[in-house]
Amino acid sequence: MPEIIVYAAEGRTVDAKRALVKDITDAVVKHFAVQPENVAIQIVEAPRENKAKGGLLFIDRK
Repeated sequence: MPEIIVYAAEGRTVDAKRALVKDITDAVVKHFAVQPENVAIQIVEAPRENKAKGGLLFIDRK
């Protein structure tokens, strides 16, 4: 059973998450030759004040 973990800053809508897991599932089904019900996806969200890139917290990025 393939398991995919997506790390992201919080703030996406539920509809955006639904679309993402659908697209990821479709890709895994196509390339790994498994059934959709065997694909597990976990979205791990971090508060924007706990995530940084390029030396700046996401809350400080413009």
